[in-house]
Amino acid sequence: MAEVERTVRLTAWVRGHVQGVGFRWWTRARALELGLVGSASNLRDGRVEVNAEGAEAACRELLVALRSGDTPGRVDSVVERWSEARGGFNGFVER
Repeated sequence: MAEVERTVRLTAWVRGHVQGVGFRWWTRARALELGLVGSASNLRDGRVEVNAEGAEAACRELLVALRSGDTPGRVDSVVERWSEARGGFNGFVER
């Protein structure tokens, strides 16, 4: 039997010049390519909060992409938190 990969939630807070530059759209596109559900939201302090749920490997790939330097704008830092998937997402939305 094949091992079933664990479903997780990645929450990432992205700091830098990430609002008004297409960052949330770019994040949504990467997440959908990886088969993830969740959201990317602007925060009042200028950060973007990314919540993504799906296979742990896919979430880790998204985290690598967020830190890659290939994003729109400029990413100065990414703080991550891992937790159990909670569900409740339908697709991947920009907020």
